[in-house]
Amino acid sequence: MNRFALIALPAFALIASCGSKDGNTTSSAPVAAAKAPAGTDWKTTVSETADGGFLMGNPNAALKLVEYGSRTCPHCAKFSADSSGGLPKYIESGKVSYEFRDFPIHAPDLAAIMLGRCGGPAPFFTILEQMFAAQPEMLPKLEKLPPETQTRIQGMTPIQQATFWADTIGYREFVEQRGVTAPQANACLADNKVIDKISKSLTTADTKYHISGTPTFILNGDVMADINTWDGVEKALKAAGA
Repeated sequence: MNRFALIALPAFALIASCGSKDGNTTSSAPVAAAKAPAGTDWKTTVSETADGGFLMGNPNAALKLVEYGSRTCPHCAKFSADSSGGLPKYIESGKVSYEFRDFPIHAPDLAAIMLGRCGGPAPFFTILEQMFAAQPEMLPKLEKLPPETQTRIQGMTPIQQATFWADTIGYREFVEQRGVTAPQANACLADNKVIDKISKSLTTADTKYHISGTPTFILNGDVMADINTWDGVEKALKAAGA
């Protein structure tokens, strides 16, 4: 299935495919901490991955945490807020790396993704966290759209749709207020290579991990079934030796 076909689907039910639940974990032996190279900090060590995500922390960490998340998912936003005081400590230890892979489930996601990646690795996680925090101000704009909006975007290309949502929701202004210039934003919204990267990442999500909703977490290659809150993820990290 072409995941970007979802962009033409109704954008107003922002809870669908976005949920929260926890499961059980089993304990393992503690893993050793790993210091960052002199003059660096694992929390500010960010790189783009071959799987289309962005990784924060020690790339050789013993515990590799991956999140498939949607920037318009309220439960993803809650995870971001709830984990902000705890996850960085695990990353700083060098025991845990954290990779975020965008998984669009709602119409405006593509615009948010393309602009959220626009500044490159360094500001990626800061902008991501701020996009999550801004959901209460930005997403209600969807409710004010006229019914004919869905018909209007049916014939648009993904690039045209991304531009439409960037302006309608305010993502363009959002990133420009955070250091992305207008020419940079325009270039990012017209970048088909980013769409190709996201499509490739979604193929992996579907065929390898069978991702169906957000947030979904993977630890060392294994999907953490029924665990998608910070409380559940932290318990799993501790059980794995973090």
